[in-house]
Amino acid sequence: MAMDDNSENLPLFGKTYDFLAWLAPLSNNFPRAHRTTTTKRLLDAAHNFLERAVDANNVRGAARLAALDAANAELDKVRLYFRLAHHWRWINPGQYKHGAAYIGDIGRLLGGWQRATKRQLAAQTEAAPAGARKAGG
Repeated sequence: MAMDDNSENLPLFGKTYDFLAWLAPLSNNFPRAHRTTTTKRLLDAAHNFLERAVDANNVRGAARLAALDAANAELDKVRLYFRLAHHWRWINPGQYKHGAAYIGDIGRLLGGWQRATKRQLAAQTEAAPAGARKAGG
């Protein structure tokens, strides 16, 4: 994965990696009848989240914010499918608590990155000369 000098975002990638490394073997215990539906959707959403975060790390400005929004949508899917797995008793309460803590940490890290990106965009807009803003808008 290509990483730039945004070292403050590294915890997000590490936490997501740890979550996937924990989730993938856990999902092997989910009912076989649901491996091609709910289980696949949960794992796909988790992988898609990581890919959207990598995409965001490789772009700047509004494109980064859009990629972070896409990552957030994937994380919402992870939350949904993980909650369903718990509801259907595919995971026990301890496993749910552990996974929910990962998801919560990842969500907080993502939210911080989104806020920082919005602040950077606002600062760039304020710093742009008045003529440049009118010409672009």
